Amino acid sequence: MCSYEVDLVEITSANNSQFQTVPGFFLQDDPLADPAMIGAVPARFALLDSSDTRWANLGAELSRLNAAADGNTSYKVIMFGRHGQGYHNVGEEKYGTKAWDDYWSKLNGDGELTWGPDAELTTVGKDQAAAVNKLWKDEAVFGIPPPQKAYCSPMTRAMQTNVITFAGISSERTVVLEVNCREEYGEHTCDKRNTRTYITDTFPQFDIETGFTEDDELWTAESRETGEHAAARAQQVLDRIFREDTDVTFLSITAHGGIINGFLRALGRPKYPLPTGGILPVVVKATARV
Repeated sequence: MCSYEVDLVEITSANNSQFQTVPGFFLQDDPLADPAMIGAVPARFALLDSSDTRWANLGAELSRLNAAADGNTSYKVIMFGRHGQGYHNVGEEKYGTKAWDDYWSKLNGDGELTWGPDAELTTVGKDQAAAVNKLWKDEAVFGIPPPQKAYCSPMTRAMQTNVITFAGISSERTVVLEVNCREEYGEHTCDKRNTRTYITDTFPQFDIETGFTEDDELWTAESRETGEHAAARAQQVLDRIFREDTDVTFLSITAHGGIINGFLRALGRPKYPLPTGGILPVVVKATARV
């Protein structure tokens, strides 16, 4: 039994809530929604309500759901943001997914591009994050609240995206989660993070969770994390949010395509191929296990 399978048993046994999505609020809720047609950063973040009071209406509905819920149930909105284009994304586009997975992803670069360890954003990726920032500011006119709590992956490209996305939007200090918000890890050098010292020196505006190690002790060159294990990690984040952020209804998580699909799997929802720099809003219902 590999270490991921052992960890999976431990992680699953620690989960104390069940989660599901509540459809009917956003265009992406439709199981037949086409991400290519919706785009990375759709108008209103694809909120179906187009009225001038749309965000107040959403807040009122969340308040109604929470007021009507029993003591074991609660509802929150989570805005999942995928990092902008990184150099590893360019590398995969350059060589194709099969060659990338089989060979190039295990190197730090090709002499022209450098993607490992811990790939950074390209200029395109920074522009993508700036487009999200603009939409947050555009929607502020219609009452969208800034995230009351923000979480982020410890990978450089995600933190860079978070900084650009929320510049001038929120003064909330984002919490970096070492284990459970990072991308599926192992083998690919782009998913091996920098040191804690690098992170604290480069991104002083972030809070680092307790227990964050100096070096990356999770990544290994020998094996790649499974999607099932990533979903179990994601469920731990959901458990934490609904256990600790009890007075918060509107949150953001800046992360990666793989772990965002891990969250969707934990929510019982199909995969959603979110483009780089994309935003996926989800209304989440949590029911405590009794």
